[in-house]
Amino acid sequence: MQGEFADTGELVGVDLACRRGGRLVFAGLDCRLPAGGALLLTGANGSGKSSLLRLMATLLPPAEGRLSWGGVPVMEDAPRYRAALHYVGHLEGTKPALSGREMLRFWAALHGEAPPAIDAALAAFGLETVADWPCRWLSAGQRRRLALARLVAAPAPIWLLDEPAAALDADGEARLVNAIAEHRAGGGRVALATHQPIAVSEAARIALDDFAASPDAALAAAW
Repeated sequence: MQGEFADTGELVGVDLACRRGGRLVFAGLDCRLPAGGALLLTGANGSGKSSLLRLMATLLPPAEGRLSWGGVPVMEDAPRYRAALHYVGHLEGTKPALSGREMLRFWAALHGEAPPAIDAALAAFGLETVADWPCRWLSAGQRRRLALARLVAAPAPIWLLDEPAAALDADGEARLVNAIAEHRAGGGRVALATHQPIAVSEAARIALDDFAASPDAALAAAW
């Protein structure tokens, strides 16, 4: 796996700002995700951790600044960029009547992965014994493991993870940390928002509180 994603480009954000519901959440933020890199996003509730990930996933447009992938602004070739990332948010997106195995096949097909690494993904997150259960039978922790298993089922260079350890027990968190380490060893990049400690080695850190827009700036932006 070594070097699998090393030459697929660098994700760079310059002078990024985000506005939600008319409120300027953060401004003047720079970030960089090179091959093998990890970025930990921390901060108080409402500081913009999730918003920054959504901006990096092109689910939100930046109010200011630019985001580029491999030296190309992401919106100049949005399909190429979106094909290079996985975004795992707060919601697992499972269908109650489908099994975990069926969900992984569905997610991998959406990502254009053929054939997907279903068995490897289930094993990576300890889901082999429940793989064919309907998702309605799964616990919150098992559904979170399943959402994370898509990262392995359909590999992509960039992982954007919002509170990925939520609902995980100690074994689940250890499996997540191992998956992140293996992804980075292959040249992959990971950005994750977290409010709890997680063992991601040599990660760059961005404290979103440091980029909070001042009340005066927010008022000016509204005008």
